[in-house]
Amino acid sequence: MLRFETAGESHGECLVATLTGLPAGIPISVEAVNRELWRRQQGYGRGGRMKIEADRAEIVAGVRHSHTIGSPVAILIRNEDWKNWTDALPVEDANGGENRRKPVTRPRPGHADLAGALKYNLHDARYILERASARETAARVAVGALAKALVGEFAIGVLSHVIAVGAVRLERAAAWDELVALSQRDQVLLGCVDAETEVRMKEVVDQAYRTGDTVGGVFEVVARGVPPGLGSHVTWDSRLDGRLAQALVSMQAVKGVEVGFAAEGAARFGSQVQDTIHYDREVRRFFRGANRAGGLEGGMTNGEDVLVRAMLKPISTLRRPLESVDFATREPALAAYERSDICVVPAAGVIGEAMVALVLAQAFLEKFGGDSLEETRRNYDGYVEQVKRF
Repeated sequence: MLRFETAGESHGECLVATLTGLPAGIPISVEAVNRELWRRQQGYGRGGRMKIEADRAEIVAGVRHSHTIGSPVAILIRNEDWKNWTDALPVEDANGGENRRKPVTRPRPGHADLAGALKYNLHDARYILERASARETAARVAVGALAKALVGEFAIGVLSHVIAVGAVRLERAAAWDELVALSQRDQVLLGCVDAETEVRMKEVVDQAYRTGDTVGGVFEVVARGVPPGLGSHVTWDSRLDGRLAQALVSMQAVKGVEVGFAAEGAARFGSQVQDTIHYDREVRRFFRGANRAGGLEGGMTNGEDVLVRAMLKPISTLRRPLESVDFATREPALAAYERSDICVVPAAGVIGEAMVALVLAQAFLEKFGGDSLEETRRNYDGYVEQVKRF
């Protein structure tokens, strides 16, 4: 069972991530992990925090001589901003410590502040927002890079691109080569494969900045090379489309997920939606005439590209705060403001890649198992041959 956990606060000492269940023998590059962390920090509309942090992964367990060894992998990502918060958020309290705290008593609409404070009976939302912050996703991206390393050994690639910022939307499909080129850029604007559309997206972000607002959007994650048969139809919680949707909605600010072309299909007749089935005798492979299903049928992968989209609401922290209520006085007040982003859709796409890679890696190991990469590969190769002989 492949599983991961993260720990850490936005302004704490560090973020911590563990990933348990990787077979031994997977080649791991720390620089590849750091490249993913760098990609997460990019994009037009990011806030001042990205100028402070230079995220670097420190793998402290589970990898030796550049290969996994079968034991849990542990990763640290240190917060450079911690030096500015050592007095406000110490592990152990001290006399007079309450005077150095930075309490948040005016919860932000749309954030976890109020719901979390009520749940944990905390009259300072600082302790909620520190963990609810999307800073936590840096740890997810780090372990997602390890999941990518596993599935990459079997020629499975996972990439993303932005298809909408605000009301501006990409009106064409993106080719895989475009996604590869996008992931290799050394400068990231808004993560869209079409330059003209990206310029219009930038104008939306500029407008939000001028008005003290924020803007959301939609990103798409594409997984190529996924074999048919991952996931299952036999129980509700083994259906892979449901697991992917849960993984993406677990991301901060994601409020909806679309598998394939679900919204478009809901408005059409069945004859216009279902993907016709064909057979290539030369390579002995079934394939679909289209991929409106997004590579998933009956909760299982069908051999086509896996396509999932996530709808990201605008960031909750506004430079022009909305109405709220102060915890102490119960009087109307403007919501608290802390350093924030204006648009994070490109970064969310990178986080989405990590989550999709983790779910696919989990389903991959459920099907093929193996305590070592060699054992997993034998099982996988046998299954591929079985599918060809079908």
